[in-house]
Amino acid sequence: MDALKPVDENYIQRDAWGRLRQFTNARIAVGRTGTAIPLAENLLFRADHARARDAVYTALDEDGLAGALQILLPALPVLRLKSRAETRQEYLQRPDWGRQLCDASKQTVGEAACKSLHDVAIIVADGLSAQAVQLHAPPVLAGLLPLLDGAGFSVAPLCIARQARVAISDQVGALLNTKLSIILIGERPGLSSPHSMGIYITYNPAVGNTDESRNCISNIHPLGGLTYQDAAIQAFNLIRAAFALQITGVHLKSQSLLGG
Repeated sequence: MDALKPVDENYIQRDAWGRLRQFTNARIAVGRTGTAIPLAENLLFRADHARARDAVYTALDEDGLAGALQILLPALPVLRLKSRAETRQEYLQRPDWGRQLCDASKQTVGEAACKSLHDVAIIVADGLSAQAVQLHAPPVLAGLLPLLDGAGFSVAPLCIARQARVAISDQVGALLNTKLSIILIGERPGLSSPHSMGIYITYNPAVGNTDESRNCISNIHPLGGLTYQDAAIQAFNLIRAAFALQITGVHLKSQSLLGG
């Protein structure tokens, strides 16, 4: 039997619009060999798909993250919270449980709440990619917290939430008696990035808020996404506008477009 030979590049039929690949990480213009995609592209797809699946099931290193957050704000406690979803499988099958704190966590937040009104509650949540917040939340907060402090915004105790969805920030913010909540959360992994982080900002957090009442900054990661510095600046600008107008979400966007 003849030894296997490398694939002859001449057998791969290239797409005429292949030059557009330089502008995106999306899988476009992959070419074909006969009726199939090239082997190399197929293997890359399988590898990226495996990384995305791993990201969903990778557990958050709470101790490491808590230590990193404590360095940023040593004067504040870091609250460790979890949703009603006990397992990852429950989290994936019951999104509604991921939006609600478990009873023990509600008590933890209630005991930490002060009678005085804080301006901002900050929650770091695993979401669908714990790797994302593990890597990106500390450097983004390192840029955001000095901006908040310089503008005179008071920050409630920092929170880490496991098995959490975006809307858990409403309950946390309401229990902490804050005017605004901001949650840094792992986004759904994609084939171009398994560890992309998003930030959601909600003025007047309250249980029952819907997504149109929030502003979102997405695709935060250093390899082709939004940089840490830009994410921190965008978040601060949205927070400052939210307090000025006392709104977030679609109404804040409309006001911004009108120069409000």
